[in-house]
Amino acid sequence: MSMLSLKTFTLLQTATSVGLSALAWVVTGVRPIWNGSLPSDRQRIYFANHTSHGDFILLSACLSEKERAVTHAVAAGEYWGNSRLRRFIAEDMLSSVLINRQWTKPEENPIEIMLSVLDQGHSLILFPEGTRNMTEEPLLAFRSGLYNLSMARPEVELIPCWIENMSRVLPKGQFLPVPLLCRVVFGAPVAVAPGEERRAFLERAHATLLALNPRPERDD
Repeated sequence: MSMLSLKTFTLLQTATSVGLSALAWVVTGVRPIWNGSLPSDRQRIYFANHTSHGDFILLSACLSEKERAVTHAVAAGEYWGNSRLRRFIAEDMLSSVLINRQWTKPEENPIEIMLSVLDQGHSLILFPEGTRNMTEEPLLAFRSGLYNLSMARPEVELIPCWIENMSRVLPKGQFLPVPLLCRVVFGAPVAVAPGEERRAFLERAHATLLALNPRPERDD
């Protein structure tokens, strides 16, 4: 869909948001660290490392209730949209924005879908690696979406967020979380500099996010 219509949180979405945030605090004792930015009502794109399906829940738990109501995680439609149950969970319960990485129709263009969310005044949680990182590398190369969104909507703040330990709390293939302390480090905003080319920006954004890792000697 080229134009995604968003409404105020439904009762189900509100209850899910509050419940998952409370669960995240209980299980992980998640601690937000604001290192160069502060909580704000300003429209933002939070971009983060991605190792677990629970990443966006942990990040969302660090936001205020008001911010959570207008902040949507971008998720892979190939996974979350391949069954009615998964789509119900992603869209109706979690208020996620589903995009298809292997799109063929103009109305499925991921950038246009994300721009339609931003144009309604909402914020996004984006994982610019494009997939969960199951490798030994701390952070995969970024895909071009972050650059394209920033060029199209330069007024939207880009906030790097390093999510620590979530892959250990909710390992791949597991559904029951393992209690473990987690942190989310929010860095200073980044923006495309005048005349900066795509590759240079993506490499700089990648380095900025990687520098937020509080334990660089460990794989998180």
